[in-house]
Amino acid sequence: MGLTIGIIGLPNVGKSTLLNALCHAGAEASNYPFCTIERNQGAVPVPDERLERLAAILKPAEVIPSTITFIDIAGLVKGASRGEGLGNKFLHHVREATALAHVLRCFEDENVSHLYGTVDPLLDIEIVETELFLADVDRVERWLAKERTKAKAVREDERRDLHFLESVLAALSRGERIAAGSVPAPERPLFDELGLLTSKPRLLVLNTGYEDPAGAGAACRRVVEAAGVESVFVFSARMEEELDALSGEERRAFEEELGLDGLAKSRFIEKCHDLLGLVRYYTTAHGKLQAWSIPRGTPAPAAAGRIHGDMERGFVRAEVMSFEHIVQYGTRAAVHQHGLLRTEGHDYEIRDGDVVHYLFNPS
Repeated sequence: MGLTIGIIGLPNVGKSTLLNALCHAGAEASNYPFCTIERNQGAVPVPDERLERLAAILKPAEVIPSTITFIDIAGLVKGASRGEGLGNKFLHHVREATALAHVLRCFEDENVSHLYGTVDPLLDIEIVETELFLADVDRVERWLAKERTKAKAVREDERRDLHFLESVLAALSRGERIAAGSVPAPERPLFDELGLLTSKPRLLVLNTGYEDPAGAGAACRRVVEAAGVESVFVFSARMEEELDALSGEERRAFEEELGLDGLAKSRFIEKCHDLLGLVRYYTTAHGKLQAWSIPRGTPAPAAAGRIHGDMERGFVRAEVMSFEHIVQYGTRAAVHQHGLLRTEGHDYEIRDGDVVHYLFNPS
């Protein structure tokens, strides 16, 4: 499925409403637990001013933005790590996601029940985080049991995986998140295979109501104080969904009345793009201008492979120019004439804003 954002949280916090606000997915958003039993999902275009400027300059026949896939995952409850509620299905779907958007209810509405009786986003965080940690501990313990059996037949210096798993279990038991970047290179393949839920990049989404669209209320402030401003995003899902359905003039009038600087949707999608650690680059071929989002540090052949496997297998070189140079000189030929069209090989890592033409031998 590629790079995805899993939308998680307790039941009735607004996960399906968030998905609807992002992509008009039509996901059912009802007031009862486990409304989302199977996943709803949608591919959302990433707002891209550079793509718009390139399109105005190059005038392609077709313009295709990059997208992020958002997945609405069934609500979690206490005991999910033991399979309660929809626990097993929930945890499986969370494990498939690249990063997580954890929706927290920060609105009061007597018509929408709260599973635990009161609006308390910090308690919601504790419940979900506890279940994710317990699921990770269980997973590592299972791996350790297998490694301990294998270790009986090997020398001490061949038990590296066993020792690494023991250190991971100890960290999880202390409630510590393990960042992928902190794992030594020799252990990284095993760590990636573990797929720890608590190691996934995470954004806390403060779902507010009409009474507090900017997230200035006490509930939101408590989360920001506990988690830090960089880890949170205020998003009034119901309001965004309803405003997005209005005509431009009507919407602007409501935004002015509510003191809003436009819809938050575009900023949220950009925040999620950054959360995934992506860079965005562009290709032009056959009258088509297309944006691509890839992990930072992706080599040119692997980036070409995202377009088509034959392009990676037969990769010869990449001809690269920067977005800034295209804007400055207007055409590929002019960029070339100024000596700014670069030829890059297999080791080149695609950079944010590159405009790339791949040369490859078809298989």
